[in-house]
Amino acid sequence: MRKDFLWGGATAANQCEGGWKEGGRGMALVDVIPYGDNRMPVMEGHMNYRELPADSIFPGREAIDQYGHYKEDIALFAEMGFKCYRFSFSWSRIFPTGEEREPNKEGLKFYEELIDELLRYKIEPVVTICHFDIPLNLVDKYGSWRNRKVIDCYLHYCDAIFCYFKNKVRYWITFNEINMLMHLPFMGAGIHFSKEEDEAAVKYQAAHHELVASAYAVKLAHAINPEFQVGCMLAAGSVYPYSCRPEDVWESIKRDRENYFFIDVQARGEYPTYAKKLLEQKKIHLEIQPEDTKILKEHTVDFIALSYYNSRCVRADGQGEASGGNVFASAKNPYLECSQWGWPIDPLGLRITLNSLYDRYQKPLFLVENGLGAKDELNENGEIEDNYRIEYLKAHIKAMIDAVDEDGVDLIGYTSWGCVDLISATTGEMSKRYGFIYVDRDDKGNGTKKRIRKKSFDWYREVIRTNGENLQ
Repeated sequence: MRKDFLWGGATAANQCEGGWKEGGRGMALVDVIPYGDNRMPVMEGHMNYRELPADSIFPGREAIDQYGHYKEDIALFAEMGFKCYRFSFSWSRIFPTGEEREPNKEGLKFYEELIDELLRYKIEPVVTICHFDIPLNLVDKYGSWRNRKVIDCYLHYCDAIFCYFKNKVRYWITFNEINMLMHLPFMGAGIHFSKEEDEAAVKYQAAHHELVASAYAVKLAHAINPEFQVGCMLAAGSVYPYSCRPEDVWESIKRDRENYFFIDVQARGEYPTYAKKLLEQKKIHLEIQPEDTKILKEHTVDFIALSYYNSRCVRADGQGEASGGNVFASAKNPYLECSQWGWPIDPLGLRITLNSLYDRYQKPLFLVENGLGAKDELNENGEIEDNYRIEYLKAHIKAMIDAVDEDGVDLIGYTSWGCVDLISATTGEMSKRYGFIYVDRDDKGNGTKKRIRKKSFDWYREVIRTNGENLQ
């Protein structure tokens, strides 16, 4: 592994920050996504948050209150030896409605203090500009990313943060898992549907607006500081054919293309031929302005960020047992074991995915999410012996190192997801834990928020100390 490899951890404001009424922050998307049976209908855009029962619980509003605990958390990251920390800004903390002329000074000050704390420990900040997050006002007033007006709001936000942090942040990611818009449109992009709408057309038009916004953000970033490195991000995981039947192989190619679609545009600068044919077949005519084609082509990203939790498997006939895995429909792979939440565990799949992406784009990659969601229990000594997490991470980091050292993949860094326990994006649960640091908080929001080191904390510290040489 390269000596400057960026080992670290990752979180997102909408899952850990909290402080929803503090520091002048405005209402955000996360503040209206509930816990429980109504969560998925809201995230899919099929249930309006205004129709939710009065007793709904919104875990993202308080989360683990990193807003009030960031110094403690960063000190623990430094104790593990983090070289970087990937986190996101809450858009509505900086522009409460998304339409203010001037940014909220308290919001900028909070992130400046957080970043200064990271830099004090020589931890590189990696900032996701929009991680399943948008001011609620832009959702209610404009319909979020379905409206081109939101591009201007996003770029105004980008301009403010690029200028303010131009000497403190080098790595930026424009949108988290941009392809998630197609699967959970409200969570991914604030999209809610009416009954008469062509949902596919709405999603692809919203995605186009995000792609254009991303390209303009790259242009803006490089103009403000040519040293900025700006990346895109996808929820990755290679799709295997269930068998060697040609129909299954073809189905796997089509599913892979669904994942590559938007990254092809951000990394190569144009809609690929297969994407144009797909839109034609679906009778979707995107509203593309003349300057869009030019900006997409001239301002591609500097690196490709990705999340990897599992591979996927497909059958052309749609038969067989289904498998879980981050809202992506998949056939159950008989060769893989699954996590407590039904997600396939496939370390070699990470190596395959990294190679596929690097072969395709020939741009540096950054693995910014990987981890195991599991129920952690305190033993009689108040300790958490999460050997299952260590084994999962050990196998995946080994596969990652093989992709770099044996296959030649250019990889910037690795940030384990949920390095401090946070609420799950898909389920809203606290009990689905990923971290090296336990947070005393339950699914209903009860608990002291006390931070406790898990067994994996010391293990990961040794991994970082040895630059991945000691995984035992």
